[in-house]
Amino acid sequence: INSVVRPKIRGLLATSTKREPPDDFWMKCPGCSQMLDRKALEDNLFIFPCCGHHGRMGAVQRLKMIFDGGHWDKIDVADVPMDPLKFRDVKRYTDRHKAAKTATELDDAVLVASGKLDGQKIVAAAQDFRFMGGSLGMAAGEAVVTGMLKAVELKAPFILFAASGGARMQEGILSLMQMPRTTIAIQALRTAKLPYIVVLTDPTTGGVTASYAMLGDVHIAEPGALICFAGPRVIQQTIREQLPEGFQRAEYLLAHGMIDMVTKRVELRETLSKLCHLLTNTPLRKKKTAAATIADTATVLVANADADGDTGPGAVNGVLNGTTLNGTLNGSLNGAAASHEDEIQNDTSIAIAVSDNITASAPPKTLDGIKSADKGDIEDAQIVTIGDVESQRPTPKTAKSGKSAAAKGKAGGPAKDA
Repeated sequence: INSVVRPKIRGLLATSTKREPPDDFWMKCPGCSQMLDRKALEDNLFIFPCCGHHGRMGAVQRLKMIFDGGHWDKIDVADVPMDPLKFRDVKRYTDRHKAAKTATELDDAVLVASGKLDGQKIVAAAQDFRFMGGSLGMAAGEAVVTGMLKAVELKAPFILFAASGGARMQEGILSLMQMPRTTIAIQALRTAKLPYIVVLTDPTTGGVTASYAMLGDVHIAEPGALICFAGPRVIQQTIREQLPEGFQRAEYLLAHGMIDMVTKRVELRETLSKLCHLLTNTPLRKKKTAAATIADTATVLVANADADGDTGPGAVNGVLNGTTLNGTLNGSLNGAAASHEDEIQNDTSIAIAVSDNITASAPPKTLDGIKSADKGDIEDAQIVTIGDVESQRPTPKTAKSGKSAAAKGKAGGPAKDA
């Protein structure tokens, strides 16, 4: 019993309690065939780090990536007739549709939502290729039209992430009628003078390419995305010729003028934000200055002290003079200085304003005349113009004063030194 029965029982118990990883735990890179766990891939925006291949993303992941904080408001879409043709092949269309809804947790292939992108209100629609190949049916067409009309109502840009195998054959001519419907909705966007930006992802083919996916104001493609009407295999079998390498891929279409740019996924959000602000003539949301960061930090720390019950002046002074605030402020100042250093150095408006003042005060308007102006006045004008920026950077201000004194000393020195 001890040598036979008990070991078998232990083996059965160990087998029954052993946890198996899910079927989709490992994912194989289509580019170089290396394996990567799904969690690491999700954290990397579904980009395989081995070769940089851009994998396919679901509609929910797309919207999380684009909206501020990953938060958005779903836009409800009107119901459409289900299976009006009573279509059936190997399986009934209703069964296929239910299976797709269960697998993706979506109502159909297109998810529409509204939210903010870097503080600007936008409306976005994302197609999910997992839902019956992202095929365009009545429900998907209704979702695209609803999103475009909602953008007109909100006076907001409309962004579409296209990923589709084409029209849904189970709906026949009713599916094809979504092509002119979406085209009319695009005209409503143009009448309202609102931007319509299309992001072409892998794959974008068939009737979607032949309609709203190629009617945008700006067309952006992800690297390596297949973008076409008929696929390369069908074309090659039809013309019986070898197609060029990379045929119908994003880079090939960019080289032949079909799209405007190819953008990596990590840079896509920033690119879309800049385009939306540029096309709507809206200024980009500015980053917080060092002074604003300090004020916010002090407010939070004082509020925490009040929450702990220490509301006296001594407690507040202790918070303000404590090492926590000093460390936080030092980190805030260093981070703010690092983030704004390029902006301060590259701010040509300051230099232009100083040059204009010097030119107006000096009789000659030539470059030589400007150069002959008193260097001390130039330095003083720069310090006055910079103002608050110099107040945050005491060390450079001291250095500039030293340089100004040195310049004045040289200017007032003997003639041989000049």
